[in-house]
Amino acid sequence: MASREFAEYVVELLEPLGAVRAKRMFGGYGLYLDGLMFALIADDILYVKADAENREAFEKRDMPPFLYQRQGKTVTIAYHAVPAEALDDRHDLLALARLGFAAALRGRSVVRRA
Repeated sequence: MASREFAEYVVELLEPLGAVRAKRMFGGYGLYLDGLMFALIADDILYVKADAENREAFEKRDMPPFLYQRQGKTVTIAYHAVPAEALDDRHDLLALARLGFAAALRGRSVVRRA
């Protein structure tokens, strides 16, 4: 479960990116910019979208992927946890969020071409 207060706090921190919106989903929040989901919050942890282009940068920083259990199996989705210290360093947080948004943009391009 993610708290509304934490989601509001993250949205405020990400304000320099533009009109970031938090939408409630599955006990957490999806974070959207320009209609694209680029991050999510679960259990008051911020995760940013990963793809083949940015995943290595996240792995080098030991940013673990988002995992959950479904029917007794562990499922991994393409979002990586933002280090807690990045929430205290707006420059770092915004850089990570921009990487997530860029992945969302690339994902949108792939869907449109299909």
